[in-house]
Amino acid sequence: MSVRFDRPVEAIVIGASSGGVEALTRVLPALSADTRASVFVVLHLPRERGSLLVDVFAPRCKLPVREVHDKDPIAAGTIYFAPPDYHLLIDEGPQLALSMDEPVEFSRPSVSVLFETAAAVYGDRLLALLLTGAGSDGAAGMQAVQRAGGLTVVQQPESARMPQMPAAALERISVDHVLTLEEIMTMFQALPRAGRA
Repeated sequence: MSVRFDRPVEAIVIGASSGGVEALTRVLPALSADTRASVFVVLHLPRERGSLLVDVFAPRCKLPVREVHDKDPIAAGTIYFAPPDYHLLIDEGPQLALSMDEPVEFSRPSVSVLFETAAAVYGDRLLALLLTGAGSDGAAGMQAVQRAGGLTVVQQPESARMPQMPAAALERISVDHVLTLEEIMTMFQALPRAGRA
């Protein structure tokens, strides 16, 4: 299945939980070095340990990879990971913000918090991708993205290590695309790029 982009994609938000590192190791390297969109990732991690995600992904990805610090400005063509135990929000500006507010769907960082705040800022220029994971975090966020006119994509539950998160989103809304990891990689390769209409 091919995904056609009929409007600019200014930002991509990605949520994942159990099995997420493996899934992201496949899809994030598919982003071209001249991808224009900023990419924001929430992955459920143990709260008591520091994150090694930048160390894991920086050598694999063509785009710069950073862990978010509060009030960071947003750069195009950059992958941002939420740090453990902080909600990641997109503020007006746009800029990044971190919050210690209560967990949402038992999770901090919460996929839905990222998706909802990104939808408010980017509207129909947002692509939201929900990958493998247990629980239902991300389903409410996908609803917000859809209401704002953004593009909604979930990993095909049958292809996910943990199908509950994608399935929970599919129970709430009719998403734009249900894709395997291979199809998501193809979609990323087709994204509008810098210097290209």
